[in-house]
Amino acid sequence: MRQIVVHPGEDGCWIAECPSLPGCISQGKDRGNALENIKEAIEGYIAALEEDGLSVPEDHFDTMLVAL
Repeated sequence: MRQIVVHPGEDGCWIAECPSLPGCISQGKDRGNALENIKEAIEGYIAALEEDGLSVPEDHFDTMLVAL
């Protein structure tokens, strides 16, 4: 299980990032599509680490919503 951050992009697409996997970012035409795409990106990222014999980082981020 991984935490992700989803936010609207500047060009109308949605951006999805997985903070515990540096550089693991995807996007989609809408929020649901971005979620599907980040799931694939996470799976590919972890598979590449395992193929290279590297350890998979733990998901250790806490998230908070702050109203300003």
